[in-house]
Amino acid sequence: MRRRDLLAVGLGLAATPLLGRVGLAQPRPSLGEAAAKAGITFGTAFDQDALADRGYGDLIRTQARILTTDWSMKLAALRPNGPEVDYSGAERLVRFAEAARIPVRGHTLIWNENNPDWLKRLSREQRVGWLDRHVTETMTRFAGRIHSWDVVNEPFWPDHGLRGGYRDGPWYDAMGPGYVTAAFRAAMKADPNVRLVLNEAFTESADRLGLAVRRGLLRLVDEIRDAGLRLDAVGLQSHIVRGRPFDPAGWRQFLAELAARGVEIWITELDVDGAAFIGDDAERDARVAEVYRSVLATALDEPKVTTVITWELADGFSHYRDQRDPDVRPLPFDRALKPKPAFDAMLAAFAARRRR
Repeated sequence: MRRRDLLAVGLGLAATPLLGRVGLAQPRPSLGEAAAKAGITFGTAFDQDALADRGYGDLIRTQARILTTDWSMKLAALRPNGPEVDYSGAERLVRFAEAARIPVRGHTLIWNENNPDWLKRLSREQRVGWLDRHVTETMTRFAGRIHSWDVVNEPFWPDHGLRGGYRDGPWYDAMGPGYVTAAFRAAMKADPNVRLVLNEAFTESADRLGLAVRRGLLRLVDEIRDAGLRLDAVGLQSHIVRGRPFDPAGWRQFLAELAARGVEIWITELDVDGAAFIGDDAERDARVAEVYRSVLATALDEPKVTTVITWELADGFSHYRDQRDPDVRPLPFDRALKPKPAFDAMLAAFAARRRR
């Protein structure tokens, strides 16, 4: 077996022939259109880049049927220097989505990472008050204009050594695990009409981290529901990265266990780190497409999966772009905004769902 085939197996793939490009001259539907025919909402994350780059903005308008804010609605973006809030960046994103008539998701209200220093310096009692205030003020400011909110993002990180595998940070430090239900309680009160989502990473792999987060997430969904709180969907980020092999059989079982709890399941941040693959761009793109095919075939086999969102849409706007590999290629469109084999793999996955 060649080295690149061994690497493919390491990402949970069979050593299959390379996917080739479909001829670009052939007319193809947009991802949004193809997904809609299969009963799936397809979208992408976006941020100020989409407003600054006309071509990228046009690509997003053409392809996406839902948008997730990438950075500009996080607390650190809204209140970087203190309690004073600056909604200007978030407002630009919402206006972009409104002009395109595309629903927009707010990401994220409460997260134990990437918080400003001023928040961390507050007393625990002050942080408890700020959780309620930030959720209430932000949701009220955009009430009626947001499709859904990621109320809590990434609650688990077992390596922090906390009971239950929770992620440490200013909110956990102030309230313990109860910060999650406190956030959902505040969100329900602030905007009763918006959809509320619990968003988490890492579940796609059967390694120690993935298995622990699966257990914790199922338990947390039960706790939110048992508290009488509304939880409309669970978001599974699905960043498929080197060193964490994709586990189709185990993940499919996990999806079934989530579905049995009566929540919708959204794939919220899909991308594939292809840096582990050896070869030229065409070979790497083909392997990345195979990962997309495997992940979506597994996810879309579960009827409760209703939404698929990539984390940005083209390689030049990926969160990987600042890493050492300048030509990392994790998304369905390349830096020239041209479709790659991953695009075709996604179309095929949506078509297969439609035929079921």
